[in-house]
Amino acid sequence: MSVLNSAQQKAVAELLRVSPVADELGRRFAAAGHELHLVGGSVRDALLGSLGDDLDFCTDAHPEQTLAVVHGWADAIWETGREFGTIGIQKNGLRIEITTYRAEAYDGVTRNPVVSYGTSLHDDLSRRDFTINAMAVSVPGHEFTDPFGGLQDLASRVIRTPAAPQISFGDDPLRMLRAARFAAKLRFTVDPSAVTAMSDMAADLDRITAERIRDEFTKLMTAVDPITGLRLLVDTGLADRFLPEISGLKLEIDEHAQHKDVYEHTLIVVSNAMRLEGDEGPDFVLRMAALMHDIGKPATKAVGRDGRVSFHHHEVVGARLTKQRMKAMKYPKDVTGEVVGLVALHLRFYGYGRGEWTDSAVRRYVTDAGPLLSRLHKLTRSDVTTRNRRKAAQLAADYDALEDRIARIAAEEDLAKVRPDLDGNAIMELLGVPPGPIVGQAWRFLKELRLDRGPLDRDEAEAELYKWAREQGHIA
Repeated sequence: MSVLNSAQQKAVAELLRVSPVADELGRRFAAAGHELHLVGGSVRDALLGSLGDDLDFCTDAHPEQTLAVVHGWADAIWETGREFGTIGIQKNGLRIEITTYRAEAYDGVTRNPVVSYGTSLHDDLSRRDFTINAMAVSVPGHEFTDPFGGLQDLASRVIRTPAAPQISFGDDPLRMLRAARFAAKLRFTVDPSAVTAMSDMAADLDRITAERIRDEFTKLMTAVDPITGLRLLVDTGLADRFLPEISGLKLEIDEHAQHKDVYEHTLIVVSNAMRLEGDEGPDFVLRMAALMHDIGKPATKAVGRDGRVSFHHHEVVGARLTKQRMKAMKYPKDVTGEVVGLVALHLRFYGYGRGEWTDSAVRRYVTDAGPLLSRLHKLTRSDVTTRNRRKAAQLAADYDALEDRIARIAAEEDLAKVRPDLDGNAIMELLGVPPGPIVGQAWRFLKELRLDRGPLDRDEAEAELYKWAREQGHIA
């Protein structure tokens, strides 16, 4: 325990500003003979002046004792984390988790925690991942506890483990990935000894479930500085354990086969995409598509007789690899589908500036992109990383022209809902056929016709349908 300095006083002030219920909750625990401390990320965020509405507390009370304290006081109570010693409550719009002091052990195989309750705050803090998450403020007493120098590390912007990193990461290898995530979130530097341990112990990440890795990686990708986190994952070899395609972008460049550094280009594309996100906030789908858009290049690299390097159809290969990788990481199908769709389409624009696109091609571009169109615009623009200012300006102008052309055609036609000029009922009535494959074939034919020629009036559509049906032998 120590006397509060000015930074700690600010943390307490931030706590009380955001959470006037904290002291009231602390008094209830004290009346029941228990300790209560704001802990971990909540203290860190309070010190950074960014404490939110989710508060974490720890206590010597066991879950059933915690329930007795909060019963009748909390607006809502949930017990989903009870087996891990955590009781959740809601009070005045705040989400609060109260966890019994822990003295965790790990099974040594899956690295899943085996929860056992501890008896002291110090022991609980010693089990936490990083020093900046191993500080506590008691309520209602407001005593600050920082046994591992977290406040100094916060001031120095350093991520360090309370114990030796080999011990901390050995307890839970996911902490290595969390180190990269916090570096990305806070723009902090990971302590060199921790970086060394991350490199030496990278293979231990294989013991962690895909779902836990996915969740940490998603948080890293949506942080304020994912590039820092990604570089750390690649440099330590952690990326090779769950996303080896990114390290694989470091293609050898020699004097006879010059091409852009694909790895560095990819990181720039991610940064470019972030700048185009707008006020909507971090867009994981866009950022992930930017990260994965060129992963098909290593498998498609070819050197021509003139020494020039090509990556033909790398978008097709990349889309397939992206689907496989995101499936292995247990991403939901809808999220995977959106990222894969963007990777598959990211090259479609190139060639537009040569004047080869008809209105039909523009319609197909919009139709194939569907709801991904706005993201595709951002990804395509982000993919321009050439240092040739004239070339970059020309590509930007070409894309401006394409967007203007899309807007013009959209004003004349409802491009968001490109459908055949005749629906299934009309097709069955005109051809005299029941529901079945013929109706689907006719519908697809009419949609292709609509994409090629734009809207047709009823007579034209019927004439084209009859012509197609006769050619296919469906009518005489």
